[in-house]
Amino acid sequence: MNTHIPASASTGNAGNAPGPAARSPSRTPSCRPSRRVTDATTRMLHWLMALSFTGAYLTAESEHWRLVHVTLGYTLGGLLVARVLWGLLGPRHARLTYLWSRLQGLPAWLQSLRTAAPAWRQGQNLLMALAVALILALILPLTLSGYASYAEWGGGGWGGEWLEELHEFFGNAMLAVVLGHVGLIAGLSLLRRTNQALPMLTGRVAGSGPDLAPKNHGLLAATVLACVLAFWSWQWHTAPQPVPGATGADWHGQHDD
Repeated sequence: MNTHIPASASTGNAGNAPGPAARSPSRTPSCRPSRRVTDATTRMLHWLMALSFTGAYLTAESEHWRLVHVTLGYTLGGLLVARVLWGLLGPRHARLTYLWSRLQGLPAWLQSLRTAAPAWRQGQNLLMALAVALILALILPLTLSGYASYAEWGGGGWGGEWLEELHEFFGNAMLAVVLGHVGLIAGLSLLRRTNQALPMLTGRVAGSGPDLAPKNHGLLAATVLACVLAFWSWQWHTAPQPVPGATGADWHGQHDD
């Protein structure tokens, strides 16, 4: 016997598959609402900075990878300039004034720790903003001390060693802040049961509402990446060929020529 069951009735029968009209759009993963909170240019600058610092730190003690270390140091300095310009001229969510406005709530939050019920979620966001601000602030002395040491501004002897120790100090300070930043993201991901690093990869978070970043600025992000890759290529092709048996100091002299 062929019995026709309407779509409205089939939804209540577990033994029958619901028809197309009975499928709820909310059950489709692709229909889940999301909003953009970070544009592509901000994300590109963030990850290029992370890559440059990580590579430079790992190659700091190797004469064999000296060119890579120097190139990544130059890149980090250039990216800082680009990030500052983006923070002055870019969209509101990427502005340095927006970061500063978030940090202005830090003193009040520290005072709230004396109370019985401090705002822990606000404190987590403040710590994230503080880590970002410290990273941006440390890049300038890190790159300047590295260039001064590489260019031997202090001459030989004590002056050169002092610059190298200063550069190493800022490098280790930067590493400590970066590790704290990564640890905070991991901890918040476990606490809030959501991947807190995902918005810096996709630019979006789940939920309805207006986009914090109305425009993605994908073309500008691609331009930033192209400029960095072009600089790396130029550094590679203009680097002097290593002389067999030459020391790091000999390579340095050839590069200065």
